[in-house]
Amino acid sequence: MIRQAKGRTPRRPPKKPSSTQKDPVGVYCRVRPLGAEDEECCIEVISSSTIQLHAPEGFKTNRNGEYKETQYSFKKVFGVSISQMELFEHVAKPLVDDLIHGKNGLLFTYGVTGSGKTFTMTGSPGQGGLLPRSLDMLFNSIGPYQAKRYVLKTDDKNGIEVQNEVDALLERQKRENMSFPKPSSSRQKLDPEIADMIKSEEACKTDGVDEDSSYSIFVSYIEIYNNYIYDLLEENQEDAIKPKPPQSKILREDQNHNMYVSGCMEVEVKSAEEAFQVFWRGQKKRKVANTRLNRESSRSHSVLIVKLAQAPLDADGDNILQDKNQVTVSQLCLVDLAGSERTGRTGAEGTRIREAGNINQSLLNLRTCIEILRENQMCGTNRMVPYRDSKVTHLFKNYFDGEGKVKMVVCVNPKADDYEETVLVMRFAEMTQEVEVARPVDRPICGFTPGRRNRNQAFKEELSRKLDERGGPIDRDVHFVINHLVHSLPPLPSCELTDPHDDITLPRLIEALRNRHRIRQLMIDEYNNAANRMKSMLQEVDSIRISKDDLIHEQNGKLVDKDKIIQNNKAEIERLEKKARMQDHKIDILQKTTKIYEDDKRSMKYELETRDQRLQREQTDKRRMEQRMHGVVTDTQHKWEKECDRRVNAMQLEMQNKLWVKDEKLKQLKAIVTESKTPGRPDPPPRQTQPQRPSREERLPAKRSASPSPAPTVTPVRPLHRRSRSAGGEKWVDHKPSSSLDLGTVLQPVIPNAIQVSTPSEKALSKCDRYVLTHQEVASDGEIQTKLIKGEVIKTRGGGQAVQFTDIETLKQELTTVPRRKRKSSEGAPANGDGTDGTWTDVETRCSVALEMRAGSNMGPGFEHHGITKRRKP
Repeated sequence: MIRQAKGRTPRRPPKKPSSTQKDPVGVYCRVRPLGAEDEECCIEVISSSTIQLHAPEGFKTNRNGEYKETQYSFKKVFGVSISQMELFEHVAKPLVDDLIHGKNGLLFTYGVTGSGKTFTMTGSPGQGGLLPRSLDMLFNSIGPYQAKRYVLKTDDKNGIEVQNEVDALLERQKRENMSFPKPSSSRQKLDPEIADMIKSEEACKTDGVDEDSSYSIFVSYIEIYNNYIYDLLEENQEDAIKPKPPQSKILREDQNHNMYVSGCMEVEVKSAEEAFQVFWRGQKKRKVANTRLNRESSRSHSVLIVKLAQAPLDADGDNILQDKNQVTVSQLCLVDLAGSERTGRTGAEGTRIREAGNINQSLLNLRTCIEILRENQMCGTNRMVPYRDSKVTHLFKNYFDGEGKVKMVVCVNPKADDYEETVLVMRFAEMTQEVEVARPVDRPICGFTPGRRNRNQAFKEELSRKLDERGGPIDRDVHFVINHLVHSLPPLPSCELTDPHDDITLPRLIEALRNRHRIRQLMIDEYNNAANRMKSMLQEVDSIRISKDDLIHEQNGKLVDKDKIIQNNKAEIERLEKKARMQDHKIDILQKTTKIYEDDKRSMKYELETRDQRLQREQTDKRRMEQRMHGVVTDTQHKWEKECDRRVNAMQLEMQNKLWVKDEKLKQLKAIVTESKTPGRPDPPPRQTQPQRPSREERLPAKRSASPSPAPTVTPVRPLHRRSRSAGGEKWVDHKPSSSLDLGTVLQPVIPNAIQVSTPSEKALSKCDRYVLTHQEVASDGEIQTKLIKGEVIKTRGGGQAVQFTDIETLKQELTTVPRRKRKSSEGAPANGDGTDGTWTDVETRCSVALEMRAGSNMGPGFEHHGITKRRKP
């Protein structure tokens, strides 16, 4: 046996909206005046539909520290100078008009705590809010057409029952005799707190009320506190010993899948004063508390439900049709939401923290439902909307599913302390107006002839008028007609009986009565036929009139539809014009931004070109500098290489000279020694005075001359020695530096046909063939020697001149000591054997030596001339 699986309850498909046309949620914004003049304002009304938020001083919205200004657009923006009447004209009046025509409506106020929501909804004496003005307009419109009390009554399942006049009368007597509170009338004294809410000149009413219907208005008032629903109109028996807490109500769904509060008390009211008195009785039970931000802060969401029952009249237009299926029920919900708040600012503790948490949670769930509805409509998704997470959204789910119009008034406080909460409220409000709600359709019209009430009233007035003219009841006319009919019949024969056995009179009377009865019957038949013909004619005329009325009504319906289409087209045109203006504004902004960007682009391009040119110049200068530095480095390197070669050559020459001097000393010493060993040679005379040895400073190595170095282009001299050609016919450049000293020597270099210069120049070199440089330096023995550095001037390929040095002539002088007798170097030699002084230090020996050598030669002197010491005669 196969066990049948337990089936789950199928999920009810969502209720399809009754209309394919949709309207966006109407969102309005109202700005509250500042409490004090010195407070900082963060809201500015730019136009009738746009406001701008400024970040207060010290508050930065961007991470980079920049102040940000944001704009928000709504259907209508009301500034601080707007009146309650103007607000009602734009917001609540269309909803009351739809309520009278059988359409539902939802209006709620939303905002931060202390932003003026309760004042906008309720108002104050002399400045009635949306709620009292809506009730006043409703009763001004349907006042003459209200049904008697208890003819229409509510049941426990969100429906309406219809009672006849007798049952309604019994119900009234029953309630009057019982302990139920008597309904207040307009003649009773009102609470001074709600008296004179609306001025008489501000009263208004709607047109187009169905006169062939009777109306009844029922009011219920509830609050949602900590996500529980409480009836504010429920009468509880007060027990001073043990008071009972109020019982919460539950939400149920009726047979039409509409949500309602089960067990909620609905009071039938007959005037605006009575309705507002009932509202004020429940308002006193509402949960309010004193917080840091608001002296009377609402701690719950309040909902006033105005239910309008509309029942058509019968065919005679006198009584209400006894069919509850023909009763149309519409309702208007006026909701005052509690304000969102931060516990840190309100200073809430204990119970107030829990209340604030539940308020914020319910508002957060409302925001979540709106976001999911918007996502489903814009993205085509089918996400489930979490209506059941909060009592507020669960109660009004039918409105968002297409059961009526939805409007929201966003109340904002422009003070700087509420800036952060105001920004969140603005974002939610701007997102809410993107949600679309199905447009409710018109209710069906019953098949009775329109204008029944007026015709019945006109008939009664005409009948009363005729009765008043004739001065008697209507039975007198009936007797007159009957008498006229009787006289029109055949007369009766004589009915006198003279004999009881008279057989002539009675049969003749019977025959006459039968004849009259036959004539009467013929008249009745003719009358019936005429009546039937008249009735058929009347029915035909009535049907023609009804068809014409239907045609007229159909044409009126088409006209209404056309008017609605025209209104929709106008609204669409206004929306498109607004959108076009917004787009034009955006285009202007984009054009300005584009112009700024183009200017920036041109300036940056010009700057880039300037920088490129500067960079190219810098690169060119850099290349030039590199080439110049490379040339300088090359020249410096070449110069230092030549200088090093020159110094090395000079050092080598100096060392060779020293070696040659030592060699000469050794040769002289050897010669002296050899001469001393020769037999028969007389001894030299005794040495008189030892010549003074040069000082240490004089024996220091040669220092660098202060005269300038030769020209930079130096070429090696020719390896072969040649004699000087200074006496030739060439033209010379005689380069004598200004630092040269005049030694006063007898032998002076004389160069004929020479140009003397202190600094060589290209012009002087171009005129001469030879070049000589006079150079002075300190020799190794401390004496100043003069060198004549000679060279040939050669033209270069570039058109300049270069000097090629060929040889060097050295001029040297030595100072003599005091004349003394010549002696051998061995005489008077010191005991330590130091024989450096000998014949070489003798004047004659020193003067008998002349030297000539080449510049740059690694060898010794070119020529040596030794003066031979003459032997003196004994």
